[in-house]
Amino acid sequence: MKIAIDARGFNWYSGTGIGTYIQNILKYISLLDDENQYLLYWQGDNYDKIVKSNIKVCITSRKHHRFFEEYFIPKNLEKNKIDLYHLPQNGIGFPKDKKCKMITTIHDLIPYVMPETVGKGYLKKFLSQMPSIIENSDLIITVSNYSKNDIIRFFNVDESKIKVTYLAAEKYFRPLDKEICKFILKKKYNIDFDFLLYLGGFSSRKNVKSIILAYSKLIKNLTKDIRLVIVGQIKDEKEELEKMCQKFNLEGKIIFTGYVPYEMLPIFYNACLIFIYPSLYEGFGLPPLEAMSCKTAVITSNVTSIPEIVKDGAILIDPKDTDKLKNSIEELISNDKLREDIANKGYERSKFFSWEKTAKETLDIYKLIPHL
Repeated sequence: MKIAIDARGFNWYSGTGIGTYIQNILKYISLLDDENQYLLYWQGDNYDKIVKSNIKVCITSRKHHRFFEEYFIPKNLEKNKIDLYHLPQNGIGFPKDKKCKMITTIHDLIPYVMPETVGKGYLKKFLSQMPSIIENSDLIITVSNYSKNDIIRFFNVDESKIKVTYLAAEKYFRPLDKEICKFILKKKYNIDFDFLLYLGGFSSRKNVKSIILAYSKLIKNLTKDIRLVIVGQIKDEKEELEKMCQKFNLEGKIIFTGYVPYEMLPIFYNACLIFIYPSLYEGFGLPPLEAMSCKTAVITSNVTSIPEIVKDGAILIDPKDTDKLKNSIEELISNDKLREDIANKGYERSKFFSWEKTAKETLDIYKLIPHL
């Protein structure tokens, strides 16, 4: 079978959940499949580890992406007699002129569920294009049963058209020597204290304000120095979050690291006491799984896809209940055995997921196309 994949998101969305998905799907398809012929529509030049005898690359331009999406790619699909075209980034760029069978990966429907958390340009594009993408896709891949049910609920799609393949944590998210990790953070970031950790973005749906509010209540009861470290480059919400810290007299107790290289994230996960992730909506939610893979105790939300992914491998709380969040943190801090038990359960649960498994399931879905 001749398969084309819109691989532009490999570089466009690097560092995001969608970027991680595309990078790993391509990596493991390259390792696992020697039979099908692949054509990757690519932007950038770092394709050397993906390309092999049955995988070719067609370079596109980001500056002229509309030309490629509307004219070049449809013609190129036809010219190369492609049997299947897979669009792994929510179907954005779906050709109006359909030349072959199409599979779309739709990660979530956040623009429909929480439109106030999405940029206006992306929101307009998503809402205007998604009905057509859903209708014209021959199969849809999504990343959780929760997202599958959302798609059915909003678009009344036959559930047989939607296939679920879970995401996974990359292999370097694993248990490391905690003392060595603490030493590295002391040298690189001047973090020389026990800490709670959050990372995973700063959209309002990530609910970072609730972490700060819960910590402001918790700190009054702490008998030792435990601070809150918030990792990531903050843009829109930075001023507001800093004002919250000033309001509760938390300067010096809450550390905003700014941008941290991806390869440093396992160090932070391993060195922290507890990872906290009270997100209001996730199609999958990679950060809790990454923390669990590092054998770190996790407190996260009991809503959307998160319980489906973590199961009993984390403490689940109502993300809007800051008192419950505060009490759960306090309980794990004061109970070493419980914290270790949650960490161990999370680690065992994390073994259920792997990118190799995701890629194999994706290849199995490709095999359905000739029978549609």
